[in-house]
Amino acid sequence: MAGNRIAIVTGAGTGVGRAAAVALAGAGWHVVLSGRRPAPLEEVAAEIGADRSLVVPTDVTDPDSIANLFARTRAQWGRLDLLFNNAGIGAPPVPLEDLPLETWRQVVDTNLTALFLCTQHAFRIMRDQDPRGGRIINNGSISAHAPRPNSIAYTATKHAVTGLTKATSLDGRAYDIACGQIDIGNADTPMGGKMKAGVPQADGSLRAEAVMDPAHVGQSVLTMASLPLDANVQFMTIMATKMPFVGRG
Repeated sequence: MAGNRIAIVTGAGTGVGRAAAVALAGAGWHVVLSGRRPAPLEEVAAEIGADRSLVVPTDVTDPDSIANLFARTRAQWGRLDLLFNNAGIGAPPVPLEDLPLETWRQVVDTNLTALFLCTQHAFRIMRDQDPRGGRIINNGSISAHAPRPNSIAYTATKHAVTGLTKATSLDGRAYDIACGQIDIGNADTPMGGKMKAGVPQADGSLRAEAVMDPAHVGQSVLTMASLPLDANVQFMTIMATKMPFVGRG
């Protein structure tokens, strides 16, 4: 059992974040639920129990909002054992040359800069607490390995997340902070569930793709989180078995 271990999950109101929060709480973790909209967070809190949750509405593109998330966590429970950097967005699938700069910046701010800022705050808490250390899990994507058509902003940030994961893993060694990444393919979430209706393929065709229950992703995050700090899953890929990723479709 997790005892009094404390986790922050960003983007916890829906999809993968919700699944991870439910899985962690079910294994005994206390979970700080972070996201832009309070209502979905309150629904998750009701599901996992008020005694195991803390709702902190957070805009991860606002540094002050991020600082408040970690301050509230420390004030409530005094430590942090896990950060699941999950919050992320995509951009409309427009041709590369038509993507507005403002949209590019929104994706970078949410998918990359926010992860960096959250990681900084987590480091400061994990470095100084007793017992020292903790774990950070970054939500990557299969797009960190291969892009979809018209996805330059999302794909670029997910490749960058891999660099963030590797650097964090290395720099965390001095403080007993482990860092890994989970790359997800076609979870049946508000974002990934659209694959069932058909998505553009590299050959220009439109094809429906297989999806998987996000609960499987939540259990995978729990597996990574449950390891002792002297062991780490550096990269995990979990995907719908029949999605067109391995091989040629």
